Amino acid sequence: MKTDIEIAREAHLEPIGKIAEGLGVAEEALFPYGRHMAKLSPEALPANDNKGNLILVTAITPTKSGNGKTLVSVGLSMGLNKIGKKSAVALREPSLGPCFGMKGGAAGGGYAQVVPMENINLHFTGDFHAITSAHNMISAMLDNYVHQHRNTEKQLREVVWRRVLDVNDRNLRHVMTGMGGNANGVISESGFDITPASEIMAILCLAKDLDDLRARVDRIILGYDFETKPFTVKDLGISGAICVLLKDALDPNLVQTTENTPAIVHGGPFANIAHGCNSVRATRLALDLSDYVITEAGFGADLGAEKFFNIKCRAAGLNPKATVLVVTAQALKYHGGASHDDIKLPNKEALTAGFANLDRHIENMKAFGQNVVVAVNKFHFDTDEELDLVKEHCASQDVPCALMEAFVKGGEGAVELAKAVADTVDKAGERDLEFTYEEGDDLKVKLEKIASKVYGADGVALTGNAPKMLRRIKKLGLDHLPVCVAKTQYSFSDNPKAIGDMSGFTITFDDLIINAGAGFIVAKSGSIMRMPGLPKSPQALRIDIVDGEVEGLS
Repeated sequence: MKTDIEIAREAHLEPIGKIAEGLGVAEEALFPYGRHMAKLSPEALPANDNKGNLILVTAITPTKSGNGKTLVSVGLSMGLNKIGKKSAVALREPSLGPCFGMKGGAAGGGYAQVVPMENINLHFTGDFHAITSAHNMISAMLDNYVHQHRNTEKQLREVVWRRVLDVNDRNLRHVMTGMGGNANGVISESGFDITPASEIMAILCLAKDLDDLRARVDRIILGYDFETKPFTVKDLGISGAICVLLKDALDPNLVQTTENTPAIVHGGPFANIAHGCNSVRATRLALDLSDYVITEAGFGADLGAEKFFNIKCRAAGLNPKATVLVVTAQALKYHGGASHDDIKLPNKEALTAGFANLDRHIENMKAFGQNVVVAVNKFHFDTDEELDLVKEHCASQDVPCALMEAFVKGGEGAVELAKAVADTVDKAGERDLEFTYEEGDDLKVKLEKIASKVYGADGVALTGNAPKMLRRIKKLGLDHLPVCVAKTQYSFSDNPKAIGDMSGFTITFDDLIINAGAGFIVAKSGSIMRMPGLPKSPQALRIDIVDGEVEGLS
Protein backbone atom coordinates (compact mmCIF):
# COMPACT_ATOMS: atom_id res chain seq x y z
CA MET A 1 0.00 0.00 0.00
CA LYS A 2 1.30 3.42 -0.94
CA THR A 3 1.76 6.08 1.73
CA ASP A 4 -0.73 8.91 2.11
CA ILE A 5 1.69 11.43 0.67
CA GLU A 6 2.44 9.20 -2.34
CA ILE A 7 -1.28 8.84 -3.06
CA ALA A 8 -1.84 12.58 -2.64
CA ARG A 9 1.09 13.37 -4.92
CA GLU A 10 -0.22 11.05 -7.67
CA ALA A 11 -3.77 12.42 -7.52
CA HIS A 12 -4.88 14.47 -10.51
CA LEU A 13 -5.82 17.92 -9.24
CA GLU A 14 -8.24 20.12 -11.13
CA PRO A 15 -7.70 23.90 -11.28
CA ILE A 16 -9.42 25.42 -8.27
CA GLY A 17 -11.60 27.52 -10.58
CA LYS A 18 -13.15 24.35 -11.97
CA ILE A 19 -13.96 23.10 -8.45
CA ALA A 20 -15.55 26.47 -7.67
CA GLU A 21 -17.50 26.38 -10.92
CA GLY A 22 -18.99 23.03 -9.91
CA LEU A 23 -20.32 24.70 -6.77
CA GLY A 24 -21.77 27.61 -8.69
CA VAL A 25 -19.20 30.04 -7.31
CA ALA A 26 -18.63 33.12 -9.45
CA GLU A 27 -15.08 34.17 -10.28
CA GLU A 28 -15.34 37.43 -8.29
CA ALA A 29 -15.92 35.41 -5.08
CA LEU A 30 -12.73 33.40 -5.58
CA PHE A 31 -9.29 34.54 -4.39
CA PRO A 32 -6.76 31.94 -5.60
CA TYR A 33 -3.66 30.90 -3.66
CA GLY A 34 -1.87 29.24 -6.57
CA ARG A 35 -3.61 26.77 -8.88
CA HIS A 36 -5.27 24.45 -6.34
CA MET A 37 -6.28 26.54 -3.30
CA ALA A 38 -8.44 29.62 -2.89
CA LYS A 39 -10.22 31.81 -0.39
CA LEU A 40 -13.99 32.15 -0.77
CA SER A 41 -15.84 35.30 0.22
CA PRO A 42 -19.34 34.42 1.48
CA GLU A 43 -20.37 38.07 1.08
CA ALA A 44 -19.70 37.86 -2.67
CA LEU A 45 -22.11 34.92 -3.08
CA PRO A 46 -25.91 34.94 -3.23
CA ALA A 47 -27.51 33.64 -0.02
CA ASN A 48 -29.31 30.32 -0.35
CA ASP A 49 -30.77 30.08 3.17
CA ASN A 50 -28.46 27.18 4.08
CA LYS A 51 -30.74 24.65 2.37
CA GLY A 52 -28.30 21.74 2.41
CA ASN A 53 -28.46 18.77 4.76
CA LEU A 54 -25.84 18.93 7.50
CA ILE A 55 -24.31 15.62 8.66
CA LEU A 56 -21.90 15.44 11.60
CA VAL A 57 -19.12 12.86 11.73
CA THR A 58 -17.92 11.97 15.24
CA ALA A 59 -16.58 8.83 16.91
CA ILE A 60 -16.46 6.55 19.90
CA THR A 61 -13.73 7.19 22.48
CA PRO A 62 -10.45 7.04 20.51
CA THR A 63 -7.26 5.15 21.14
CA LYS A 64 -3.88 6.82 20.64
CA SER A 65 -4.02 5.80 16.98
CA GLY A 66 -7.39 7.49 16.47
CA ASN A 67 -10.51 6.25 14.68
CA GLY A 68 -10.22 7.95 11.27
CA LYS A 69 -12.93 10.61 11.43
CA THR A 70 -11.33 12.85 8.80
CA LEU A 71 -10.88 9.87 6.48
CA VAL A 72 -14.55 8.92 6.96
CA SER A 73 -15.70 12.53 6.48
CA VAL A 74 -13.81 12.90 3.21
CA GLY A 75 -14.78 9.42 2.03
CA LEU A 76 -18.45 9.92 2.86
CA SER A 77 -18.60 13.15 0.89
CA MET A 78 -16.93 11.41 -2.08
CA GLY A 79 -19.33 8.48 -1.69
CA LEU A 80 -22.36 10.77 -1.72
CA ASN A 81 -21.12 12.34 -4.95
CA LYS A 82 -20.69 8.81 -6.34
CA ILE A 83 -24.40 8.09 -5.80
CA GLY A 84 -25.47 11.35 -7.44
CA LYS A 85 -25.75 13.63 -4.42
CA LYS A 86 -24.15 17.08 -4.53
CA SER A 87 -21.89 16.99 -1.49
CA ALA A 88 -19.07 19.03 0.04
CA VAL A 89 -16.96 18.28 3.09
CA ALA A 90 -16.28 21.05 5.64
CA LEU A 91 -13.22 20.36 7.81
CA ARG A 92 -10.79 21.98 10.22
CA GLU A 93 -7.26 22.97 9.21
CA PRO A 94 -4.37 20.88 10.56
CA SER A 95 -2.08 22.28 13.27
CA LEU A 96 1.69 22.15 12.85
CA GLY A 97 2.00 20.92 16.45
CA PRO A 98 0.52 17.44 15.90
CA CYS A 99 1.81 17.25 12.31
CA PHE A 100 5.39 17.45 13.59
CA GLY A 101 4.60 15.76 16.90
CA MET A 102 2.24 12.76 17.09
CA LYS A 103 0.50 12.47 13.72
CA GLY A 104 2.50 13.65 10.75
CA GLY A 105 -0.58 14.91 8.90
CA ALA A 106 -4.31 15.50 9.33
CA ALA A 107 -5.88 15.67 5.87
CA GLY A 108 -7.55 12.25 5.75
CA GLY A 109 -5.79 9.13 4.57
CA GLY A 110 -5.24 6.69 1.73
CA TYR A 111 -7.54 7.40 -1.20
CA ALA A 112 -9.78 9.69 0.87
CA GLN A 113 -7.77 12.86 1.37
CA VAL A 114 -8.08 16.60 0.87
CA VAL A 115 -5.38 17.90 -1.45
CA PRO A 116 -2.87 19.44 -2.03
CA MET A 117 -2.02 17.54 1.15
CA GLU A 118 1.44 19.03 1.84
CA ASN A 119 0.17 22.61 1.59
CA ILE A 120 -2.89 21.96 3.76
CA ASN A 121 -0.80 20.26 6.44
CA LEU A 122 1.90 22.93 6.45
CA HIS A 123 1.24 26.67 5.99
CA PHE A 124 -1.89 26.45 3.79
CA THR A 125 -3.25 29.99 3.19
CA GLY A 126 -1.70 31.43 6.33
CA ASP A 127 -4.75 31.34 8.63
CA PHE A 128 -2.88 29.85 11.60
CA HIS A 129 -0.10 32.41 11.20
CA ALA A 130 -2.66 35.24 11.16
CA ILE A 131 -4.31 33.90 14.31
CA THR A 132 -0.96 33.46 16.06
CA SER A 133 0.13 36.96 15.04
CA ALA A 134 -3.15 38.55 16.11
CA HIS A 135 -3.06 36.81 19.48
CA ASN A 136 0.55 37.75 20.17
CA MET A 137 0.02 41.32 18.92
CA ILE A 138 -2.51 41.63 21.73
CA SER A 139 0.14 40.27 24.12
CA ALA A 140 2.72 42.83 22.93
CA MET A 141 0.28 45.74 23.16
CA LEU A 142 -0.86 44.59 26.60
CA ASP A 143 2.73 44.34 27.83
CA ASN A 144 3.34 47.86 26.54
CA TYR A 145 0.24 49.11 28.34
CA VAL A 146 1.46 47.55 31.60
CA HIS A 147 4.92 49.06 31.06
CA GLN A 148 3.60 52.55 30.24
CA HIS A 149 1.03 52.66 33.07
CA ARG A 150 2.93 51.10 35.97
CA ASN A 151 2.59 53.03 39.20
CA THR A 152 -0.39 55.00 37.84
CA GLU A 153 -4.13 54.79 38.50
CA LYS A 154 -4.48 52.87 35.22
CA GLN A 155 -2.19 49.98 36.12
CA LEU A 156 -3.68 46.50 36.16
CA ARG A 157 -3.93 44.30 39.21
CA GLU A 158 -4.00 41.03 37.26
CA VAL A 159 -3.18 39.93 33.70
CA VAL A 160 -4.80 36.69 32.47
CA TRP A 161 -3.90 36.80 28.75
CA ARG A 162 -1.29 34.21 27.71
CA ARG A 163 0.65 33.80 24.48
CA VAL A 164 0.28 31.15 21.76
CA LEU A 165 2.50 29.29 19.31
CA ASP A 166 1.57 26.54 16.84
CA VAL A 167 4.14 24.03 18.07
CA ASN A 168 4.15 21.42 20.82
CA ASP A 169 6.59 22.80 23.43
CA ARG A 170 6.11 21.86 27.09
CA ASN A 171 8.93 24.24 28.15
CA LEU A 172 6.75 27.22 27.21
CA ARG A 173 3.79 26.31 29.41
CA HIS A 174 5.06 28.61 32.18
CA VAL A 175 7.58 31.40 31.52
CA MET A 176 8.83 34.67 33.01
CA THR A 177 8.90 37.73 30.75
CA GLY A 178 10.40 41.20 31.10
CA MET A 179 13.68 39.95 32.54
CA GLY A 180 16.87 42.03 32.30
CA GLY A 181 15.97 45.42 33.73
CA ASN A 182 13.40 48.20 33.31
CA ALA A 183 14.20 48.74 29.64
CA ASN A 184 12.79 45.26 28.92
CA GLY A 185 9.40 45.85 30.48
CA VAL A 186 7.79 44.64 33.68
CA ILE A 187 8.77 41.23 35.03
CA SER A 188 5.71 39.01 34.94
CA GLU A 189 4.65 35.39 34.92
CA SER A 190 3.17 34.21 31.64
CA GLY A 191 2.97 31.14 29.43
CA PHE A 192 2.07 29.76 26.03
CA ASP A 193 -0.89 27.73 24.79
CA ILE A 194 -0.92 26.10 21.36
CA THR A 195 -2.56 28.22 18.65
CA PRO A 196 -5.65 25.94 18.28
CA ALA A 197 -6.46 26.74 21.94
CA SER A 198 -6.32 30.51 21.34
CA GLU A 199 -9.47 32.49 21.99
CA ILE A 200 -8.76 34.19 18.67
CA MET A 201 -9.08 30.78 16.99
CA ALA A 202 -12.46 30.23 18.65
CA ILE A 203 -13.61 33.71 17.69
CA LEU A 204 -12.61 33.18 14.05
CA CYS A 205 -14.53 29.90 14.01
CA LEU A 206 -17.69 31.30 15.59
CA ALA A 207 -17.87 34.79 14.02
CA LYS A 208 -20.64 35.30 11.46
CA ASP A 209 -18.93 38.18 9.64
CA LEU A 210 -16.37 40.95 10.07
CA ASP A 211 -18.67 43.03 12.29
CA ASP A 212 -19.27 40.06 14.58
CA LEU A 213 -15.54 39.34 14.60
CA ARG A 214 -14.81 42.88 15.78
CA ALA A 215 -17.51 42.77 18.47
CA ARG A 216 -16.10 39.50 19.78
CA VAL A 217 -12.51 40.79 19.76
CA ASP A 218 -13.75 43.85 21.70
CA ARG A 219 -15.04 41.57 24.47
CA ILE A 220 -11.83 39.58 25.08
CA ILE A 221 -10.86 39.92 28.76
CA LEU A 222 -7.13 40.54 29.19
CA GLY A 223 -6.94 41.28 32.89
CA TYR A 224 -8.51 43.15 35.82
CA ASP A 225 -7.95 46.53 37.46
CA PHE A 226 -7.74 47.17 41.20
CA GLU A 227 -11.54 47.31 41.42
CA THR A 228 -11.70 43.85 39.77
CA LYS A 229 -13.25 45.42 36.67
CA PRO A 230 -12.39 43.52 33.45
CA PHE A 231 -9.86 45.14 31.13
CA THR A 232 -10.67 44.19 27.52
CA VAL A 233 -9.21 44.51 24.05
CA LYS A 234 -11.68 47.35 23.51
CA ASP A 235 -10.17 49.14 26.52
CA LEU A 236 -6.73 48.57 25.01
CA GLY A 237 -7.98 50.28 21.85
CA ILE A 238 -6.61 47.84 19.27
CA SER A 239 -9.66 45.91 18.05
CA GLY A 240 -9.34 47.48 14.61
CA ALA A 241 -5.69 46.49 14.30
CA ILE A 242 -6.46 42.90 15.29
CA CYS A 243 -9.27 42.68 12.74
CA VAL A 244 -6.88 43.96 10.06
CA LEU A 245 -4.60 41.01 10.81
CA LEU A 246 -7.56 38.59 10.62
CA LYS A 247 -9.58 39.98 7.71
CA ASP A 248 -8.26 37.51 5.10
CA ALA A 249 -8.13 34.58 7.53
CA LEU A 250 -11.86 35.07 8.19
CA ASP A 251 -12.74 33.79 4.72
CA PRO A 252 -13.01 29.99 4.26
CA ASN A 253 -10.61 28.01 2.08
CA LEU A 254 -11.64 25.93 -0.93
CA VAL A 255 -9.63 22.85 -1.93
CA GLN A 256 -10.59 19.43 -3.33
CA THR A 257 -10.52 15.75 -2.46
CA THR A 258 -8.48 13.08 -4.21
CA GLU A 259 -11.56 12.59 -6.44
CA ASN A 260 -11.92 16.30 -7.22
CA THR A 261 -15.01 16.83 -5.08
CA PRO A 262 -15.18 20.12 -3.12
CA ALA A 263 -13.71 20.57 0.35
CA ILE A 264 -14.01 23.73 2.45
CA VAL A 265 -11.30 23.73 5.11
CA HIS A 266 -11.27 26.49 7.72
CA GLY A 267 -10.31 26.97 11.36
CA GLY A 268 -8.63 24.43 13.60
CA PRO A 269 -9.50 24.29 17.31
CA PHE A 270 -8.76 21.03 19.15
CA ALA A 271 -11.73 19.29 20.80
CA ASN A 272 -9.89 18.27 23.97
CA ILE A 273 -8.77 21.82 24.85
CA ALA A 274 -11.08 23.97 22.72
CA HIS A 275 -14.46 23.57 20.96
CA GLY A 276 -13.12 21.36 18.16
CA CYS A 277 -15.21 22.45 15.15
CA ASN A 278 -14.49 24.12 11.83
CA SER A 279 -15.80 27.65 11.28
CA VAL A 280 -19.46 28.63 11.20
CA ARG A 281 -18.79 30.63 8.02
CA ALA A 282 -17.38 27.55 6.28
CA THR A 283 -20.27 25.34 7.36
CA ARG A 284 -22.91 27.87 6.32
CA LEU A 285 -21.15 28.48 3.00
CA ALA A 286 -21.07 24.75 2.29
CA LEU A 287 -24.78 24.49 3.13
CA ASP A 288 -25.47 27.26 0.62
CA LEU A 289 -23.47 25.57 -2.13
CA SER A 290 -24.28 21.86 -1.78
CA ASP A 291 -27.11 19.50 -0.87
CA TYR A 292 -25.17 17.37 1.62
CA VAL A 293 -22.51 18.87 3.89
CA ILE A 294 -20.27 16.54 5.86
CA THR A 295 -18.53 18.14 8.83
CA GLU A 296 -16.41 16.73 11.63
CA ALA A 297 -16.05 17.35 15.37
CA GLY A 298 -12.77 16.37 17.00
CA PHE A 299 -11.96 13.31 19.13
CA GLY A 300 -14.81 11.25 20.65
CA ALA A 301 -18.45 12.30 20.69
CA ASP A 302 -18.28 13.15 24.40
CA LEU A 303 -15.93 16.02 23.51
CA GLY A 304 -16.28 17.13 19.89
CA ALA A 305 -19.95 16.33 19.28
CA GLU A 306 -21.05 17.67 22.67
CA LYS A 307 -19.39 21.02 21.91
CA PHE A 308 -20.58 20.98 18.30
CA PHE A 309 -24.18 20.80 19.50
CA ASN A 310 -24.07 22.83 22.73
CA ILE A 311 -21.72 25.58 21.50
CA LYS A 312 -21.55 25.78 17.69
CA CYS A 313 -25.08 24.73 16.77
CA ARG A 314 -26.59 26.76 19.61
CA ALA A 315 -24.68 29.90 18.55
CA ALA A 316 -25.20 29.49 14.79
CA GLY A 317 -28.71 28.00 14.72
CA LEU A 318 -27.52 24.84 12.94
CA ASN A 319 -29.58 21.65 13.05
CA PRO A 320 -27.86 18.50 11.67
CA LYS A 321 -30.03 15.89 9.99
CA ALA A 322 -27.87 12.94 11.11
CA THR A 323 -24.75 12.00 13.04
CA VAL A 324 -22.27 9.39 11.80
CA LEU A 325 -20.49 7.61 14.64
CA VAL A 326 -17.12 6.22 13.53
CA VAL A 327 -15.97 2.97 15.12
CA THR A 328 -13.06 0.62 14.57
CA ALA A 329 -12.80 -2.98 15.70
CA GLN A 330 -9.47 -2.26 17.38
CA ALA A 331 -10.89 0.67 19.39
CA LEU A 332 -13.75 -1.54 20.57
CA LYS A 333 -11.27 -4.23 21.62
CA TYR A 334 -9.18 -1.66 23.49
CA HIS A 335 -12.22 -0.42 25.40
CA GLY A 336 -13.16 -4.03 26.01
CA GLY A 337 -9.90 -4.67 27.87
CA ALA A 338 -7.35 -5.67 25.19
CA SER A 339 -3.92 -4.08 25.44
CA HIS A 340 -3.02 -1.45 22.87
CA ASP A 341 -0.33 -3.76 21.50
CA ASP A 342 -2.87 -6.53 20.85
CA ILE A 343 -5.88 -4.66 19.43
CA LYS A 344 -5.10 -5.71 15.84
CA LEU A 345 -5.40 -9.39 16.81
CA PRO A 346 -8.75 -11.25 16.75
CA ASN A 347 -10.44 -11.05 20.15
CA LYS A 348 -14.18 -11.65 20.11
CA GLU A 349 -14.55 -11.29 23.89
CA ALA A 350 -12.81 -7.89 24.07
CA LEU A 351 -14.72 -6.66 21.01
CA THR A 352 -18.04 -7.61 22.59
CA ALA A 353 -17.08 -6.00 25.89
CA GLY A 354 -16.21 -2.80 24.02
CA PHE A 355 -19.79 -2.43 22.78
CA ALA A 356 -20.60 -0.69 26.08
CA ASN A 357 -18.51 2.29 24.98
CA LEU A 358 -20.24 2.36 21.60
CA ASP A 359 -23.67 2.14 23.23
CA ARG A 360 -22.96 5.11 25.51
CA HIS A 361 -22.06 7.26 22.51
CA ILE A 362 -25.14 6.11 20.58
CA GLU A 363 -27.32 6.93 23.57
CA ASN A 364 -25.70 10.36 23.91
CA MET A 365 -26.25 11.23 20.25
CA LYS A 366 -29.88 10.14 20.41
CA ALA A 367 -30.29 12.33 23.50
CA PHE A 368 -29.34 15.31 21.33
CA GLY A 369 -32.21 14.33 19.01
CA GLN A 370 -29.92 12.89 16.35
CA ASN A 371 -30.51 10.11 13.85
CA VAL A 372 -27.41 7.93 14.22
CA VAL A 373 -25.54 5.91 11.59
CA VAL A 374 -22.52 3.82 12.61
CA ALA A 375 -19.57 3.75 10.20
CA VAL A 376 -17.13 0.87 10.72
CA ASN A 377 -13.77 2.08 9.45
CA LYS A 378 -12.35 -1.17 8.07
CA PHE A 379 -8.68 -2.17 8.29
CA HIS A 380 -6.97 -4.97 6.38
CA PHE A 381 -6.41 -7.00 9.56
CA ASP A 382 -10.08 -6.94 10.63
CA THR A 383 -11.84 -10.31 10.43
CA ASP A 384 -15.25 -10.80 8.80
CA GLU A 385 -16.50 -12.41 12.01
CA GLU A 386 -15.68 -9.32 14.07
CA LEU A 387 -17.14 -6.93 11.52
CA ASP A 388 -20.33 -9.00 11.40
CA LEU A 389 -20.54 -8.84 15.20
CA VAL A 390 -20.42 -5.04 15.07
CA LYS A 391 -23.17 -4.97 12.44
CA GLU A 392 -25.34 -7.38 14.43
CA HIS A 393 -24.90 -5.33 17.59
CA CYS A 394 -25.87 -2.09 15.81
CA ALA A 395 -28.97 -3.81 14.43
CA SER A 396 -29.91 -4.76 18.00
CA GLN A 397 -29.65 -1.04 18.88
CA ASP A 398 -31.86 -0.16 15.87
CA VAL A 399 -29.02 1.85 14.33
CA PRO A 400 -27.94 1.55 10.67
CA CYS A 401 -24.37 0.34 10.23
CA ALA A 402 -22.15 0.41 7.16
CA LEU A 403 -18.58 -0.52 6.35
CA MET A 404 -16.21 2.24 5.28
CA GLU A 405 -13.42 1.21 2.90
CA ALA A 406 -12.52 4.60 1.43
CA PHE A 407 -8.92 4.28 2.59
CA VAL A 408 -8.23 1.69 -0.11
CA LYS A 409 -11.14 2.24 -2.50
CA GLY A 410 -11.84 5.98 -2.38
CA GLY A 411 -15.43 7.09 -2.89
CA GLU A 412 -16.45 3.65 -4.16
CA GLY A 413 -15.52 2.24 -0.74
CA ALA A 414 -17.89 4.72 0.91
CA VAL A 415 -20.98 4.03 -1.22
CA GLU A 416 -22.51 1.69 1.37
CA LEU A 417 -22.20 4.38 4.04
CA ALA A 418 -23.36 7.12 1.66
CA LYS A 419 -26.54 5.19 0.87
CA ALA A 420 -27.20 4.59 4.58
CA VAL A 421 -26.73 8.29 5.37
CA ALA A 422 -28.85 9.48 2.43
CA ASP A 423 -31.60 7.03 3.40
CA THR A 424 -31.47 8.26 7.01
CA VAL A 425 -31.67 11.90 5.92
CA ASP A 426 -34.59 11.14 3.58
CA LYS A 427 -36.51 9.52 6.44
CA ALA A 428 -35.60 12.18 9.00
CA GLY A 429 -38.38 14.53 9.93
CA GLU A 430 -37.87 18.05 11.22
CA ARG A 431 -36.54 17.68 14.75
CA ASP A 432 -35.04 20.36 16.94
CA LEU A 433 -31.77 19.75 18.74
CA GLU A 434 -32.01 18.78 22.38
CA PHE A 435 -29.28 20.60 24.29
CA THR A 436 -27.62 19.15 27.39
CA TYR A 437 -28.31 22.26 29.44
CA GLU A 438 -30.28 25.48 29.24
CA GLU A 439 -28.63 28.83 28.66
CA GLY A 440 -30.07 30.11 31.95
CA ASP A 441 -28.67 27.27 34.04
CA ASP A 442 -26.12 28.10 36.71
CA LEU A 443 -22.58 27.42 35.45
CA LYS A 444 -21.98 24.62 37.92
CA VAL A 445 -25.32 23.08 36.93
CA LYS A 446 -24.17 23.12 33.30
CA LEU A 447 -21.01 21.26 34.29
CA GLU A 448 -23.03 18.78 36.35
CA LYS A 449 -25.40 18.12 33.46
CA ILE A 450 -22.55 17.49 31.02
CA ALA A 451 -20.81 15.25 33.55
CA SER A 452 -23.90 13.18 34.36
CA LYS A 453 -25.74 13.11 31.03
CA VAL A 454 -22.76 12.78 28.67
CA TYR A 455 -19.93 11.24 30.73
CA GLY A 456 -21.99 9.16 33.14
CA ALA A 457 -20.37 10.77 36.21
CA ASP A 458 -21.97 11.07 39.62
CA GLY A 459 -21.05 14.73 39.90
CA VAL A 460 -18.36 17.38 39.69
CA ALA A 461 -15.83 18.90 42.10
CA LEU A 462 -14.34 22.39 41.80
CA THR A 463 -10.78 22.71 43.09
CA GLY A 464 -7.77 25.00 42.68
CA ASN A 465 -8.66 28.26 40.95
CA ALA A 466 -12.13 27.13 39.88
CA PRO A 467 -14.17 28.25 42.96
CA LYS A 468 -12.70 31.77 42.77
CA MET A 469 -13.40 31.96 39.05
CA LEU A 470 -16.95 30.70 39.53
CA ARG A 471 -17.61 33.62 41.89
CA ARG A 472 -16.05 36.04 39.41
CA ILE A 473 -18.10 34.68 36.51
CA LYS A 474 -21.30 35.13 38.50
CA LYS A 475 -20.29 38.66 39.54
CA LEU A 476 -19.62 39.59 35.91
CA GLY A 477 -22.98 38.18 34.81
CA LEU A 478 -21.42 35.63 32.47
CA ASP A 479 -23.30 32.61 33.84
CA HIS A 480 -25.36 32.46 30.66
CA LEU A 481 -22.36 31.41 28.53
CA PRO A 482 -22.05 27.78 27.40
CA VAL A 483 -19.24 25.57 28.73
CA CYS A 484 -16.26 24.25 26.79
CA VAL A 485 -14.76 21.34 28.75
CA ALA A 486 -11.01 20.77 28.42
CA LYS A 487 -10.28 17.19 29.41
CA THR A 488 -8.58 14.02 28.21
CA GLN A 489 -9.91 12.58 24.96
CA TYR A 490 -9.15 8.98 25.94
CA SER A 491 -11.85 8.49 28.57
CA PHE A 492 -15.32 9.58 29.59
CA SER A 493 -13.66 10.55 32.87
CA ASP A 494 -10.75 12.92 33.55
CA ASN A 495 -8.43 9.91 33.89
CA PRO A 496 -6.98 8.89 30.48
CA LYS A 497 -6.38 5.33 31.71
CA ALA A 498 -10.02 4.74 32.68
CA ILE A 499 -11.35 3.18 29.48
CA GLY A 500 -14.60 1.65 28.25
CA ASP A 501 -17.96 2.68 29.69
CA MET A 502 -17.84 4.20 33.15
CA SER A 503 -19.96 5.05 36.16
CA GLY A 504 -19.47 6.00 39.81
CA PHE A 505 -16.85 8.70 39.33
CA THR A 506 -16.48 12.45 39.81
CA ILE A 507 -15.13 14.95 37.28
CA THR A 508 -12.78 17.48 38.86
CA PHE A 509 -12.35 20.98 37.42
CA ASP A 510 -9.39 22.98 38.68
CA ASP A 511 -9.87 26.15 36.63
CA LEU A 512 -12.54 28.11 34.78
CA ILE A 513 -11.25 30.39 32.02
CA ILE A 514 -13.45 33.19 30.69
CA ASN A 515 -13.48 33.45 26.90
CA ALA A 516 -15.94 36.33 26.70
CA GLY A 517 -15.10 37.05 23.06
CA ALA A 518 -15.56 33.46 21.94
CA GLY A 519 -18.69 33.32 24.07
CA PHE A 520 -17.96 30.38 26.36
CA ILE A 521 -16.27 29.37 29.60
CA VAL A 522 -13.41 26.88 29.34
CA ALA A 523 -13.59 24.38 32.22
CA LYS A 524 -10.22 22.70 32.68
CA SER A 525 -10.34 19.16 34.03
CA GLY A 526 -7.66 16.74 35.17
CA SER A 527 -4.10 17.01 33.92
CA ILE A 528 -5.03 18.28 30.46
CA MET A 529 -2.55 20.81 29.04
CA ARG A 530 -3.44 23.62 26.63
CA MET A 531 0.13 23.41 25.35
CA PRO A 532 0.87 19.78 24.38
CA GLY A 533 4.31 18.25 24.72
CA LEU A 534 6.25 16.16 22.23
CA PRO A 535 6.53 12.34 22.36
CA LYS A 536 9.86 10.54 22.76
CA SER A 537 10.03 10.07 18.98
CA PRO A 538 8.35 13.09 17.33
CA GLN A 539 7.15 12.82 13.75
CA ALA A 540 9.51 15.70 12.92
CA LEU A 541 12.32 13.13 13.00
CA ARG A 542 10.78 11.51 9.91
CA ILE A 543 9.80 14.63 7.97
CA ASP A 544 12.25 15.68 5.27
CA ILE A 545 12.50 17.09 1.76
CA VAL A 546 14.05 14.67 -0.72
CA ASP A 547 14.65 15.62 -4.35
CA GLY A 548 12.30 18.54 -3.87
CA GLU A 549 9.47 16.37 -2.45
CA VAL A 550 8.18 16.47 1.12
CA GLU A 551 8.33 13.14 2.95
CA GLY A 552 6.94 12.03 6.31
CA LEU A 553 3.54 13.74 6.26
CA SER A 554 1.52 10.53 6.48
